Amino acid sequence: MRRITLVLPVLVTALLGTAPPATAASGPGPAAGASAALGTRWEPAPSAPWDVPAGARCDFPVHGEPVVDEVVRRVLETRPDGSAKRVAYKGDLVIRVTNQETGASYDADASGTAVVEYRTDGSQFWTVLGPVLVGVGENGGNLARGLYIVDGAYTLEIGPAGYKTVTMAAGTTDDLCARIG
Repeated sequence: MRRITLVLPVLVTALLGTAPPATAASGPGPAAGASAALGTRWEPAPSAPWDVPAGARCDFPVHGEPVVDEVVRRVLETRPDGSAKRVAYKGDLVIRVTNQETGASYDADASGTAVVEYRTDGSQFWTVLGPVLVGVGENGGNLARGLYIVDGAYTLEIGPAGYKTVTMAAGTTDDLCARIG
């Protein structure tokens, strides 16, 4: 089993492109009372199962399901309206990625860390250390269409329209479509 990092439910949907832009763009807000404890409290950030149809990321339909989920987040900075501006994520997250046509699967252990800046235009800027699962649609990023484990030290920018730009300081990409295809 190879370790990979997938960080947070809203982040997962943003990275995979499985949520409407409004959901992916809004990002998580602080929990009730988080402003008073800003930066001092880690809280659970559970991930939901997800599905992508054939052709959206891989040539076949894919299902993702957390089998271990201990991801937590800490709101580092909020806007005057209380919405989250910068959030840190960490924790163990193993996602079983399954080819729904053949049943072939791969357990991806996502235990890295990220600080995510949620911008007012709906874009996001990630500073990442460790692996993250990134889904890219056709012409949707500087990686080809697919599902990848991006691992190392890098940044990930998700534009307002969902375009993903990975900028590596050092690291690797692992093509999950090829692994389970």
